[in-house]
Amino acid sequence: MSFLNITIISKILSLILVFAFLPIILSICFLIILDDGFPILFKQKRIGQNKNFFWIYKFRTMRNGVPNVATELIKRGSFTFTKLGPFFRRTSLDELPQLFNIIKGDMSFIGPRPALYNQFDLIKLRESSGIHILKPGITGWAQINGRDTLSIQEKVKMDSFYLKNRSIKLNFQILALTFFKVLRSDDIIE
Repeated sequence: MSFLNITIISKILSLILVFAFLPIILSICFLIILDDGFPILFKQKRIGQNKNFFWIYKFRTMRNGVPNVATELIKRGSFTFTKLGPFFRRTSLDELPQLFNIIKGDMSFIGPRPALYNQFDLIKLRESSGIHILKPGITGWAQINGRDTLSIQEKVKMDSFYLKNRSIKLNFQILALTFFKVLRSDDIIE
């Protein structure tokens, strides 16, 4: 299957999933507005394929006024998250808007998670390993093998494994394991 066919199939599947999840998407939008007002979506500058910048979309899980930086850099307090923010993160429901990133062509279902524009150490390691040629994904080999618990070096090692071994079979394995990891909320640090 050619790259073009995979891209088209991914976009069509994303569009189908948007319509399938529309009641959930609309409910989340309503709950965010009710809890903390607008905006509904959180967008953040990320590094995409070949080190090109793009805006990643997520449902907003943090209150208005929380700085737009890596989660681990935020000083946590009782007012950091919206009321349902931790639940949306634990269940990965906050990631649903990334289906629009796939439709736009910025992301794919499987690939390395996109780095923040200012994660220079991660960007440099990925470039030296050739990982920057991959389109970032909603999930990937590193996501199912440790996610938030992995060091940058471990993530790059996992991403390198995926780069060298990517196949339709591995992609289906990643999707299946992602489903079970999300159900169990494995390896998520809020």
